Amino acid sequence: MAIKILHLSDIHLGSGFAHGRLNQVTGLNTRLEDFVTALRTCIDRAIAEPVDLVLFGGDAFPDATPPPYVHEAFASQFRRLADAEIPTVLLVGNHDQHSQGSGGASLCLYRTLAVPGFIVGDSLTTHRLKTRNGPIQVITLPWLTHSALLTRPETEGLSLAEINQLLIQRLEPVLEAEIRRLDPNLPTVLLGHLMCDRATLGAERFLAVGKGFTLPLSLLLRSQLDYVALGHVHKHQNLNPSNDPPVIYPGSIERVDFSEEGETKGYVLAEVAKGQVTWEFCPLETRPFLTITLDVSQESQPQGAILAAIAKASLEEAVARIIYKLRSEQLDLIDTAALHGALASAHSYTIRPELLSQLARPRIPELSAGNSLDPLQALTTYLKNREELSDIASDMLEAAQYLLAGEGEWSGNGQETFPVAPSQQLRLL
Repeated sequence: MAIKILHLSDIHLGSGFAHGRLNQVTGLNTRLEDFVTALRTCIDRAIAEPVDLVLFGGDAFPDATPPPYVHEAFASQFRRLADAEIPTVLLVGNHDQHSQGSGGASLCLYRTLAVPGFIVGDSLTTHRLKTRNGPIQVITLPWLTHSALLTRPETEGLSLAEINQLLIQRLEPVLEAEIRRLDPNLPTVLLGHLMCDRATLGAERFLAVGKGFTLPLSLLLRSQLDYVALGHVHKHQNLNPSNDPPVIYPGSIERVDFSEEGETKGYVLAEVAKGQVTWEFCPLETRPFLTITLDVSQESQPQGAILAAIAKASLEEAVARIIYKLRSEQLDLIDTAALHGALASAHSYTIRPELLSQLARPRIPELSAGNSLDPLQALTTYLKNREELSDIASDMLEAAQYLLAGEGEWSGNGQETFPVAPSQQLRLL
Protein backbone atom coordinates (compact mmCIF):
# COMPACT_ATOMS: atom_id res chain seq x y z
CA MET A 1 0.00 0.00 0.00
CA ALA A 2 1.27 3.48 -0.90
CA ILE A 3 2.19 5.96 1.83
CA LYS A 4 0.77 9.44 1.27
CA ILE A 5 3.27 12.24 1.98
CA LEU A 6 2.96 16.03 2.13
CA HIS A 7 6.29 17.64 1.28
CA LEU A 8 6.81 21.35 1.97
CA SER A 9 9.87 23.47 2.53
CA ASP A 10 11.36 26.93 3.06
CA ILE A 11 8.64 28.51 5.16
CA HIS A 12 10.86 31.43 6.25
CA LEU A 13 8.28 32.53 8.79
CA GLY A 14 9.10 36.08 9.83
CA SER A 15 10.54 37.19 6.48
CA GLY A 16 9.52 40.10 4.32
CA PHE A 17 8.22 42.46 7.02
CA ALA A 18 9.39 45.41 4.91
CA HIS A 19 6.71 44.51 2.35
CA GLY A 20 3.90 44.49 4.90
CA ARG A 21 2.15 46.84 7.29
CA LEU A 22 0.81 46.68 10.82
CA ASN A 23 -2.57 44.99 11.23
CA GLN A 24 -4.27 47.31 13.71
CA VAL A 25 -6.56 44.52 14.93
CA THR A 26 -3.99 41.78 15.58
CA GLY A 27 -0.92 43.94 16.13
CA LEU A 28 1.03 41.70 13.73
CA ASN A 29 2.77 42.49 10.48
CA THR A 30 0.52 41.54 7.59
CA ARG A 31 3.32 39.66 5.87
CA LEU A 32 3.71 37.41 8.91
CA GLU A 33 -0.02 36.73 8.61
CA ASP A 34 0.43 35.91 4.91
CA PHE A 35 3.12 33.33 5.70
CA VAL A 36 1.02 31.81 8.50
CA THR A 37 -1.97 31.59 6.15
CA ALA A 38 0.12 29.69 3.58
CA LEU A 39 1.42 27.33 6.26
CA ARG A 40 -2.06 26.81 7.66
CA THR A 41 -3.32 25.86 4.20
CA CYS A 42 -0.60 23.18 3.94
CA ILE A 43 -1.43 21.76 7.36
CA ASP A 44 -5.17 21.86 6.59
CA ARG A 45 -4.53 19.72 3.50
CA ALA A 46 -2.37 17.26 5.43
CA ILE A 47 -5.11 16.72 8.02
CA ALA A 48 -7.99 16.69 5.52
CA GLU A 49 -6.49 13.98 3.28
CA PRO A 50 -5.23 12.69 5.72
CA VAL A 51 -1.61 12.11 4.79
CA ASP A 52 0.52 9.47 6.48
CA LEU A 53 3.66 11.58 6.80
CA VAL A 54 4.74 15.24 6.55
CA LEU A 55 8.25 16.07 5.39
CA PHE A 56 9.57 19.59 5.99
CA GLY A 57 12.68 20.36 3.94
CA GLY A 58 14.22 23.03 6.16
CA ASP A 59 14.44 26.81 6.71
CA ALA A 60 11.59 27.37 9.13
CA PHE A 61 12.66 30.94 9.91
CA PRO A 62 15.00 33.60 8.51
CA ASP A 63 17.58 32.73 11.20
CA ALA A 64 18.20 30.39 14.12
CA THR A 65 16.76 32.69 16.81
CA PRO A 66 13.33 33.95 15.73
CA PRO A 67 11.28 36.14 18.10
CA PRO A 68 9.01 34.18 20.46
CA TYR A 69 5.78 35.25 18.73
CA VAL A 70 7.11 33.99 15.37
CA HIS A 71 8.19 30.71 16.96
CA GLU A 72 4.73 30.41 18.50
CA ALA A 73 3.05 30.94 15.13
CA PHE A 74 5.13 28.11 13.63
CA ALA A 75 4.55 25.78 16.58
CA SER A 76 0.79 26.39 16.67
CA GLN A 77 0.44 25.06 13.12
CA PHE A 78 2.78 22.06 13.39
CA ARG A 79 1.25 21.11 16.72
CA ARG A 80 -1.94 20.34 14.79
CA LEU A 81 -0.07 17.50 13.07
CA ALA A 82 0.88 16.00 16.42
CA ASP A 83 -2.74 16.26 17.54
CA ALA A 84 -3.80 14.48 14.33
CA GLU A 85 -1.16 11.80 14.98
CA ILE A 86 0.61 12.47 11.66
CA PRO A 87 4.36 11.72 11.89
CA THR A 88 6.50 14.69 10.88
CA VAL A 89 10.17 15.09 10.01
CA LEU A 90 11.62 18.60 10.48
CA LEU A 91 14.89 18.93 8.57
CA VAL A 92 17.51 21.48 9.56
CA GLY A 93 18.27 24.02 6.83
CA ASN A 94 20.97 26.66 6.60
CA HIS A 95 18.73 29.33 8.13
CA ASP A 96 17.87 27.05 11.06
CA GLN A 97 21.51 26.87 12.13
CA HIS A 98 23.67 29.27 14.09
CA SER A 99 26.06 31.25 11.91
CA GLN A 100 28.82 28.84 12.94
CA GLY A 101 26.80 26.01 11.42
CA SER A 102 26.51 23.95 14.60
CA GLY A 103 23.12 22.39 15.19
CA GLY A 104 19.56 23.35 14.32
CA ALA A 105 18.88 25.84 17.11
CA SER A 106 15.42 26.87 15.91
CA LEU A 107 14.09 23.30 15.52
CA CYS A 108 15.82 21.30 18.28
CA LEU A 109 13.15 22.52 20.68
CA TYR A 110 10.78 19.92 19.22
CA ARG A 111 13.18 17.11 20.09
CA THR A 112 13.81 18.52 23.57
CA LEU A 113 10.09 18.70 24.26
CA ALA A 114 9.61 15.21 22.80
CA VAL A 115 6.67 16.28 20.65
CA PRO A 116 4.88 13.01 19.77
CA GLY A 117 5.66 11.80 16.26
CA PHE A 118 8.16 14.61 15.53
CA ILE A 119 11.70 13.92 14.35
CA VAL A 120 14.33 16.64 13.97
CA GLY A 121 16.76 15.83 11.17
CA ASP A 122 20.02 17.51 12.13
CA SER A 123 22.39 14.72 11.06
CA LEU A 124 22.91 12.36 8.16
CA THR A 125 21.12 9.25 9.36
CA THR A 126 18.19 6.96 8.56
CA HIS A 127 14.90 7.06 10.46
CA ARG A 128 12.43 4.17 10.29
CA LEU A 129 8.91 5.45 10.83
CA LYS A 130 5.58 3.77 11.39
CA THR A 131 2.62 5.29 9.55
CA ARG A 132 -1.04 4.39 9.17
CA ASN A 133 -0.26 2.65 5.90
CA GLY A 134 2.91 0.88 6.91
CA PRO A 135 6.58 1.56 7.65
CA ILE A 136 8.85 3.86 5.66
CA GLN A 137 12.52 4.84 5.98
CA VAL A 138 13.69 8.43 5.64
CA ILE A 139 17.34 9.42 5.20
CA THR A 140 17.85 12.95 6.54
CA LEU A 141 20.58 15.06 4.93
CA PRO A 142 20.60 18.47 6.66
CA TRP A 143 22.45 21.51 5.38
CA LEU A 144 26.16 20.70 5.60
CA THR A 145 28.88 23.32 5.91
CA HIS A 146 32.58 22.92 5.24
CA SER A 147 33.27 22.48 8.95
CA ALA A 148 30.91 19.51 9.13
CA LEU A 149 33.21 17.30 7.04
CA LEU A 150 36.58 19.06 6.87
CA THR A 151 39.07 20.56 9.28
CA ARG A 152 40.73 23.92 8.75
CA PRO A 153 44.19 22.44 7.90
CA GLU A 154 42.60 20.31 5.18
CA THR A 155 41.21 23.36 3.38
CA GLU A 156 44.24 25.64 3.60
CA GLY A 157 45.47 26.73 0.20
CA LEU A 158 42.54 25.17 -1.68
CA SER A 159 40.23 27.02 -4.03
CA LEU A 160 36.45 26.94 -3.47
CA ALA A 161 36.08 24.47 -6.33
CA GLU A 162 38.72 22.19 -4.80
CA ILE A 163 37.06 22.40 -1.38
CA ASN A 164 33.69 21.59 -2.95
CA GLN A 165 35.15 18.52 -4.64
CA LEU A 166 36.81 17.37 -1.42
CA LEU A 167 33.53 17.76 0.45
CA ILE A 168 31.73 15.61 -2.10
CA GLN A 169 34.44 12.96 -1.79
CA ARG A 170 33.93 12.92 1.99
CA LEU A 171 30.13 12.84 1.75
CA GLU A 172 29.85 10.03 -0.83
CA PRO A 173 31.05 7.15 1.39
CA VAL A 174 28.94 8.39 4.34
CA LEU A 175 25.81 8.48 2.19
CA GLU A 176 26.73 5.15 0.62
CA ALA A 177 26.97 3.59 4.08
CA GLU A 178 23.46 4.78 4.93
CA ILE A 179 22.07 3.39 1.68
CA ARG A 180 23.69 0.00 2.26
CA ARG A 181 22.02 -0.23 5.65
CA LEU A 182 18.53 0.31 4.19
CA ASP A 183 15.87 -2.34 4.39
CA PRO A 184 15.39 -3.25 0.69
CA ASN A 185 11.75 -4.14 1.29
CA LEU A 186 10.66 -0.73 2.62
CA PRO A 187 9.86 2.41 0.63
CA THR A 188 12.66 4.96 1.03
CA VAL A 189 12.79 8.75 0.92
CA LEU A 190 15.85 10.97 1.07
CA LEU A 191 15.02 14.32 2.68
CA GLY A 192 17.78 16.84 2.01
CA HIS A 193 18.40 20.56 2.37
CA LEU A 194 21.01 21.24 -0.27
CA MET A 195 22.03 23.03 -3.43
CA CYS A 196 21.94 20.71 -6.42
CA ASP A 197 24.01 21.50 -9.50
CA ARG A 198 21.02 21.12 -11.85
CA ALA A 199 18.68 23.44 -9.93
CA THR A 200 17.34 26.69 -11.34
CA LEU A 201 18.21 29.22 -8.66
CA GLY A 202 16.65 32.43 -7.41
CA ALA A 203 17.29 34.58 -4.36
CA GLU A 204 18.77 31.63 -2.45
CA ARG A 205 21.96 31.84 -4.51
CA PHE A 206 22.93 34.83 -2.35
CA LEU A 207 21.83 33.38 0.98
CA ALA A 208 24.60 30.92 1.73
CA VAL A 209 27.68 32.09 -0.15
CA GLY A 210 30.77 30.41 1.26
CA LYS A 211 28.77 28.43 3.84
CA GLY A 212 27.67 25.36 1.93
CA PHE A 213 28.47 23.46 -1.22
CA THR A 214 26.82 22.17 -4.35
CA LEU A 215 26.05 18.48 -4.79
CA PRO A 216 25.88 16.74 -8.17
CA LEU A 217 22.49 15.37 -9.14
CA SER A 218 24.13 12.00 -9.84
CA LEU A 219 24.71 11.58 -6.10
CA LEU A 220 20.93 11.51 -5.55
CA LEU A 221 19.92 9.26 -8.44
CA ARG A 222 19.99 5.95 -6.62
CA SER A 223 17.84 2.93 -7.38
CA GLN A 224 17.34 2.36 -3.64
CA LEU A 225 15.51 5.71 -3.31
CA ASP A 226 11.85 5.99 -4.23
CA TYR A 227 11.49 9.75 -3.70
CA VAL A 228 14.00 12.56 -3.10
CA ALA A 229 12.45 15.45 -1.14
CA LEU A 230 14.59 18.58 -1.22
CA GLY A 231 14.62 22.01 0.34
CA HIS A 232 16.65 25.24 -0.04
CA VAL A 233 15.80 26.32 -3.60
CA HIS A 234 12.70 28.52 -3.61
CA LYS A 235 11.52 27.72 -7.12
CA HIS A 236 9.48 24.53 -7.53
CA GLN A 237 11.12 22.02 -9.89
CA ASN A 238 11.68 18.34 -10.53
CA LEU A 239 15.34 17.73 -11.39
CA ASN A 240 14.70 14.22 -12.73
CA PRO A 241 11.72 14.21 -15.13
CA SER A 242 12.07 10.45 -15.64
CA ASN A 243 10.93 10.10 -12.01
CA ASP A 244 13.29 7.26 -11.15
CA PRO A 245 13.33 8.68 -8.55
CA PRO A 246 11.71 12.12 -8.71
CA VAL A 247 14.06 14.75 -7.24
CA ILE A 248 11.78 17.56 -6.17
CA TYR A 249 12.09 21.01 -4.73
CA PRO A 250 8.56 22.09 -3.71
CA GLY A 251 9.86 25.65 -3.41
CA SER A 252 9.00 28.16 -0.71
CA ILE A 253 5.38 28.57 0.38
CA GLU A 254 5.36 32.38 0.11
CA ARG A 255 7.31 35.00 -1.81
CA VAL A 256 10.22 36.28 0.23
CA ASP A 257 10.99 39.26 -2.03
CA PHE A 258 10.67 40.58 -5.59
CA SER A 259 13.19 38.07 -6.94
CA GLU A 260 10.35 35.50 -6.63
CA GLU A 261 7.75 37.74 -8.26
CA GLY A 262 6.92 35.36 -11.11
CA GLU A 263 7.12 32.09 -9.19
CA THR A 264 4.10 29.97 -8.26
CA LYS A 265 4.29 28.87 -4.62
CA GLY A 266 3.01 25.60 -3.20
CA TYR A 267 3.73 22.15 -1.80
CA VAL A 268 3.84 18.56 -3.07
CA LEU A 269 1.57 15.60 -2.38
CA ALA A 270 3.18 12.24 -3.13
CA GLU A 271 2.18 8.60 -2.82
CA VAL A 272 5.22 6.40 -2.27
CA ALA A 273 5.39 2.63 -2.42
CA LYS A 274 8.44 0.44 -2.88
CA GLY A 275 9.52 0.93 -6.50
CA GLN A 276 6.56 3.14 -7.36
CA VAL A 277 5.71 6.80 -6.76
CA THR A 278 3.21 9.39 -7.98
CA TRP A 279 3.23 13.06 -7.05
CA GLU A 280 1.55 16.39 -7.77
CA PHE A 281 2.43 20.02 -7.14
CA CYS A 282 -0.32 21.89 -5.28
CA PRO A 283 -0.24 25.68 -5.85
CA LEU A 284 -1.03 28.06 -3.02
CA GLU A 285 -2.91 31.32 -3.32
CA THR A 286 -0.30 33.83 -2.20
CA ARG A 287 -0.11 37.60 -2.22
CA PRO A 288 1.03 38.84 -5.65
CA PHE A 289 4.19 40.87 -6.14
CA LEU A 290 4.15 43.38 -9.01
CA THR A 291 6.86 45.53 -10.55
CA ILE A 292 6.06 48.46 -12.86
CA THR A 293 9.08 49.67 -14.83
CA LEU A 294 9.18 52.47 -17.38
CA ASP A 295 11.50 55.06 -18.88
CA VAL A 296 10.07 58.60 -18.99
CA SER A 297 13.34 60.34 -19.79
CA GLN A 298 12.08 61.31 -23.26
CA GLU A 299 8.56 62.22 -22.15
CA SER A 300 7.47 65.85 -22.18
CA GLN A 301 4.86 64.96 -19.53
CA PRO A 302 6.55 62.28 -17.39
CA GLN A 303 3.96 62.53 -14.62
CA GLY A 304 1.16 61.56 -17.01
CA ALA A 305 3.14 58.61 -18.37
CA ILE A 306 3.80 57.27 -14.86
CA LEU A 307 0.16 57.64 -13.79
CA ALA A 308 -0.99 55.88 -16.98
CA ALA A 309 1.32 52.93 -16.28
CA ILE A 310 0.00 52.66 -12.71
CA ALA A 311 -3.62 52.79 -13.92
CA LYS A 312 -3.04 49.78 -16.20
CA ALA A 313 -1.61 47.60 -13.41
CA SER A 314 -3.58 45.20 -11.18
CA LEU A 315 -2.58 46.68 -7.84
CA GLU A 316 -5.38 45.43 -5.60
CA GLU A 317 -3.80 43.98 -2.42
CA ALA A 318 -0.47 43.44 -4.22
CA VAL A 319 3.01 44.18 -2.94
CA ALA A 320 4.00 46.67 -5.62
CA ARG A 321 6.94 48.75 -6.68
CA ILE A 322 7.33 51.28 -9.44
CA ILE A 323 10.73 51.98 -10.99
CA TYR A 324 10.95 54.85 -13.45
CA LYS A 325 13.92 56.38 -15.20
CA LEU A 326 14.12 60.12 -15.78
CA ARG A 327 16.55 62.99 -16.28
CA SER A 328 17.51 65.28 -13.42
CA GLU A 329 15.81 68.27 -15.06
CA GLN A 330 12.51 66.34 -14.99
CA LEU A 331 12.43 65.96 -11.22
CA ASP A 332 10.37 69.10 -10.74
CA LEU A 333 7.72 67.70 -13.11
CA ILE A 334 6.96 64.74 -10.80
CA ASP A 335 4.23 65.11 -8.18
CA THR A 336 5.17 62.38 -5.69
CA ALA A 337 2.01 62.91 -3.63
CA ALA A 338 -0.09 62.09 -6.69
CA LEU A 339 1.90 58.87 -7.21
CA HIS A 340 1.23 57.85 -3.60
CA GLY A 341 -2.48 58.40 -4.20
CA ALA A 342 -2.46 56.34 -7.40
CA LEU A 343 -0.76 53.43 -5.59
CA ALA A 344 -3.05 53.49 -2.55
CA SER A 345 -4.99 50.36 -3.55
CA ALA A 346 -1.83 48.23 -3.27
CA HIS A 347 -1.20 46.30 -0.07
CA SER A 348 2.18 48.02 0.17
CA TYR A 349 4.34 49.80 -2.35
CA THR A 350 7.65 51.52 -2.99
CA ILE A 351 8.49 54.29 -5.45
CA ARG A 352 11.98 54.23 -6.93
CA PRO A 353 13.07 56.93 -9.37
CA GLU A 354 16.35 56.33 -11.17
CA LEU A 355 18.26 59.27 -12.63
CA LEU A 356 19.85 58.71 -16.00
CA SER A 357 23.43 59.91 -16.24
CA GLN A 358 23.91 62.73 -18.72
CA LEU A 359 27.66 62.20 -18.72
CA ALA A 360 27.84 58.92 -20.58
CA ARG A 361 26.12 59.08 -23.97
CA PRO A 362 25.33 55.85 -25.81
CA ARG A 363 27.74 55.25 -28.66
CA ILE A 364 26.48 55.21 -32.25
CA PRO A 365 28.14 52.33 -34.18
CA GLU A 366 28.03 54.20 -37.51
CA LEU A 367 30.16 56.98 -36.02
CA SER A 368 32.93 54.71 -34.75
CA ALA A 369 36.50 55.32 -35.84
CA GLY A 370 36.38 52.40 -38.26
CA ASN A 371 33.65 53.93 -40.42
CA SER A 372 34.27 56.73 -42.92
CA LEU A 373 31.38 59.15 -43.38
CA ASP A 374 31.47 62.62 -44.84
CA PRO A 375 30.61 65.35 -42.30
CA LEU A 376 27.04 65.79 -43.54
CA GLN A 377 26.31 62.06 -43.35
CA ALA A 378 27.84 61.95 -39.89
CA LEU A 379 25.66 64.81 -38.70
CA THR A 380 22.54 63.21 -40.22
CA THR A 381 23.28 59.93 -38.45
CA TYR A 382 23.94 61.72 -35.18
CA LEU A 383 20.67 63.67 -35.33
CA LYS A 384 18.66 60.51 -36.05
CA ASN A 385 19.90 59.12 -32.74
CA ARG A 386 19.14 62.25 -30.71
CA GLU A 387 15.38 62.57 -30.33
CA GLU A 388 15.71 65.68 -28.16
CA LEU A 389 17.20 67.54 -31.19
CA SER A 390 14.49 66.50 -33.64
CA ASP A 391 12.82 69.94 -33.55
CA ILE A 392 15.94 71.70 -34.80
CA ALA A 393 17.47 68.89 -36.85
CA SER A 394 16.49 70.38 -40.21
CA ASP A 395 17.94 73.77 -39.23
CA MET A 396 21.18 72.16 -38.12
CA LEU A 397 21.49 70.25 -41.38
CA GLU A 398 20.80 73.42 -43.36
CA ALA A 399 23.45 75.29 -41.36
CA ALA A 400 25.94 72.48 -41.92
CA GLN A 401 25.36 72.58 -45.67
CA TYR A 402 26.13 76.32 -45.71
CA LEU A 403 29.24 75.81 -43.61
CA LEU A 404 30.56 72.94 -45.73
CA ALA A 405 29.87 74.90 -48.89
CA GLY A 406 32.22 77.63 -47.59
CA GLU A 407 29.54 80.31 -47.45
CA GLY A 408 30.95 81.58 -44.15
CA GLU A 409 27.58 82.58 -42.74
CA TRP A 410 24.02 81.32 -42.36
CA SER A 411 20.81 83.13 -41.60
CA GLY A 412 18.22 80.41 -41.57
CA ASN A 413 14.93 81.10 -39.66
CA GLY A 414 15.99 84.66 -39.01
CA GLN A 415 18.88 83.68 -36.77
CA GLU A 416 21.81 86.01 -36.36
CA THR A 417 24.57 85.37 -38.89
CA PHE A 418 28.00 84.31 -37.69
CA PRO A 419 31.29 83.82 -39.50
CA VAL A 420 32.95 80.41 -39.23
CA ALA A 421 36.52 79.80 -40.30
CA PRO A 422 36.98 76.63 -42.45
CA SER A 423 39.32 75.15 -39.83
CA GLN A 424 36.57 75.42 -37.21
CA GLN A 425 33.71 73.92 -39.22
CA LEU A 426 34.21 70.28 -38.29
CA ARG A 427 35.05 71.24 -34.69
CA LEU A 428 31.61 72.81 -34.31
CA LEU A 429 29.97 69.60 -35.57
